[in-house]
Amino acid sequence: MSAAATPKLPIHRLVNLSAKLPPTSFNDPSCEAGKEIYMSLALPAPDMARAITRISHEILERNSGSDSITLLGIPTRGAHLAARIAANIEAIEGKPVQSGTLDITLHRDDLRMRPPRALMPTTIPSLGVEDRNIILIDDVLFSGRTIRAALDALGEIGRPKTVQLAVLVDRGHRQLPIKADYVGKNLPTSPSQIIKVQFTELDGVDAVSLGEGGK
Repeated sequence: MSAAATPKLPIHRLVNLSAKLPPTSFNDPSCEAGKEIYMSLALPAPDMARAITRISHEILERNSGSDSITLLGIPTRGAHLAARIAANIEAIEGKPVQSGTLDITLHRDDLRMRPPRALMPTTIPSLGVEDRNIILIDDVLFSGRTIRAALDALGEIGRPKTVQLAVLVDRGHRQLPIKADYVGKNLPTSPSQIIKVQFTELDGVDAVSLGEGGK
């Protein structure tokens, strides 16, 4: 290969997802029908596991243990991330942690601009949210509008002591003044690029991929 040639990605790092992976998140611009998407691996499974472990330790350090915290994952993939973090914290602390899910569908400001979507479960653990340190958890932080919707949904349930935000990937391009307290990976992107987060429970593999969508 000459010095001027552009190296090709190994075949296992280049995947056509247009027919294999349906859109699973409002963070995913691949919701556009017929778009052909080629993804390159940005965070392999070992790095993803280390990032989740680090987030778990940072949550415990900031909150002086797990007694005051409640984890609320935003479906779909934020809920799976929350379950991973909860399992890590329980292994570290040796006791259960309050963990649930928070559906934000009806609070989205783009609800009328998207196809109808089935409501996901909201599961609030036994101690509720009043006077608790709530950790909102999502897979990707992009414009901030998903988190704004989550804050609205949370406000209808109760009044927490604090609200903190944990995300696996922060890709930038905020449209609202929202910042994550815990970030697994800061991944600079262009607005047109696509981030795909995969979990073994849903996709058979743990990975974060970055790609460009064809038009």
